Amino acid sequence: MLILNRIRLIHFKNYPQAEFNFDQQVVAITGQNGKGKTNLLEAIHYCCLAKPYFGSSDQLTTMFGKEGFRIEGYFLLNDQTRDVVCVNRANKKELSLNGVMYEKFSQHIGLLPLVVIAPDDIELVTGLAEVRRKFVDTLLCQLNPDYLQQLIKYNKLLQQRNSQLKLMGANPSAGFEVLNILDEQIVPAGNNIYAQRKALLEKMIPLAGSFYRKIAGNDENAYLSYQSQLEKVSFKELLDAGREKDIFLQRSNYGIHRDDLLLMLETKLFRHIASQGQRKSLLFALKLAEFEMLKESKGFAPILLLDDVFEKLDGIRMNHLLEWVCSDNEGQVFITDTHRQRLEEAFDSADVNFQLIELE
Repeated sequence: MLILNRIRLIHFKNYPQAEFNFDQQVVAITGQNGKGKTNLLEAIHYCCLAKPYFGSSDQLTTMFGKEGFRIEGYFLLNDQTRDVVCVNRANKKELSLNGVMYEKFSQHIGLLPLVVIAPDDIELVTGLAEVRRKFVDTLLCQLNPDYLQQLIKYNKLLQQRNSQLKLMGANPSAGFEVLNILDEQIVPAGNNIYAQRKALLEKMIPLAGSFYRKIAGNDENAYLSYQSQLEKVSFKELLDAGREKDIFLQRSNYGIHRDDLLLMLETKLFRHIASQGQRKSLLFALKLAEFEMLKESKGFAPILLLDDVFEKLDGIRMNHLLEWVCSDNEGQVFITDTHRQRLEEAFDSADVNFQLIELE
């Protein structure tokens, strides 16, 4: 079991210096907006994934007027300590585990798995394809360290290929040799990423559908499907057939960077007809499916962060979500909300023991 026992913050966001001890599986954090609820979750995310989640850069997470920040997270994983220290000083970030400094932050990804559900995550349902690709990629990076390296390689080659296409825009006959070399290198990386995304989503999509029906509390069906240009034609064939178009438009139009996760409600696009409650139900379903995939792969439950997720969620859906998150789930859960009474009543209704931290 993965548990965060204590976290210490210095010059992080709005915390000059603070320390929090956690003694329950379910931790409720309440307080008015601006008191640091989300910032505390951000610090936990840093400890697990070595980067911010809520849109801030490393520089913007440092307290105003200070030169850097320090986060110390004290975890217990299957009765073994996992002490994480993240320091950002003069725009240079360092990360260590049990006193040993990482050479690459990517070495840390997946060791302390974590899932976040936050208000802006609704873009996963209503936003652009790149948001859904990032969701899938983040999960795969926690599941498989090799995937992160393949993704970094692909994105670097894609950037080089687009630069080459821009150079060829003025003189289409020049630079074919370089383009051929780039295509030879990008095809294996793209095929690897496609294969891993496809294998993951074949397991994940049924899980998400099941969670959706449970949270929504009815039999309406949300259909999900993986959309990729590589589904029917090989990547090499796509690049060869689309080369003229790529040169004309001066960008790469074919590849796994165009993948998407298609979301449907019955027979129509989900984002076009779904209500606010239905959208949130699908968001939670996707995130809980992510949670289950990590749990199955790691052999223990990831930490779950729920930031202000109960706004505009009706009581029935809230109860169904809390029942699974706090009763059926073995992992540690951190939940923030501006309304203390709402959280207390919800936990009492679900018969859940919890620790309450009120930020003032």
